[in-house]
Amino acid sequence: MFSVMFPEVEAGAFEAFLRERGEESRAQRAWSPADGPLPSLYLSHGAPPLFNDAHWMTQLYDWALAMPKPTGILIVSAHWEHAPVMLSSPEAGTALVYDFGGFAPVYYRMTYPTPAAHWLAEAVAKLMPDTEPLHVSPRRGLDHGAWVPLKVMYPHADVPVLQLSMPTHDPARLMQLGARLRPLREHGVLVVGSGFMTHGLPFVTADMWVNNAVPAWSADFDTWTAEALGAVDWDELARFRHAPGMPYAHPTVEHFTPLFVTLGAATRPAVPTTPIDDYMFGFAKRSIALA
Repeated sequence: MFSVMFPEVEAGAFEAFLRERGEESRAQRAWSPADGPLPSLYLSHGAPPLFNDAHWMTQLYDWALAMPKPTGILIVSAHWEHAPVMLSSPEAGTALVYDFGGFAPVYYRMTYPTPAAHWLAEAVAKLMPDTEPLHVSPRRGLDHGAWVPLKVMYPHADVPVLQLSMPTHDPARLMQLGARLRPLREHGVLVVGSGFMTHGLPFVTADMWVNNAVPAWSADFDTWTAEALGAVDWDELARFRHAPGMPYAHPTVEHFTPLFVTLGAATRPAVPTTPIDDYMFGFAKRSIALA
């Protein structure tokens, strides 16, 4: 466990990170068919405080660099709940969604001008059932559940990115959606569910905020999840509403349920790798990859 350091300069750690390591991403090897399918990911995404956390940025960046650079990214975020399922705008440089409040002005000036992704939108549309045609927003950009972690993982915005709305919180239906997206991985597309392994914002205490103290409800829920993932027990994960630490770990469930898109997009049930398994502000950052 480590204490959270409040910055002298907001996002100063991110600027230093880019100066010191940004060129590694430019030199990253691009995906090729010889690499085989990319994994499906679930990541705990953070909000603007992530840009002050050198440790977390290093974790995300090293994770991205350990894979070939994807041809595209399709991400389902906790922050876009919409049915029927919808895609964000595929136009290059679509304006971001700054769906947070109370942070320093620098975060509302951040940009992430990704390339056009029309080809990815077409590929996703072909995977949807005829009875559920895919809607594409002409204006909706990436929300912070997408652009905040991706701005660290791929800081030069050189990978096409689309966001897919989360149409339900039903685990079975989300796994079915993930299964439909699975073929994208064979073409070098990174399929990502973006949430936060514990997200009890109403129950944050000063000790959590200042010292990263981990409350029992956060640790208990994270441990339960880790054990279910280790046992490859997706049925147990689907019973998350009755897990230890609930409902404090997830007073609302949208930060956990993107995990089921990740599980569905995996080639087969298997024990995931876990590149990140520590805490920020007492919340579990557990993030996983599945082949």
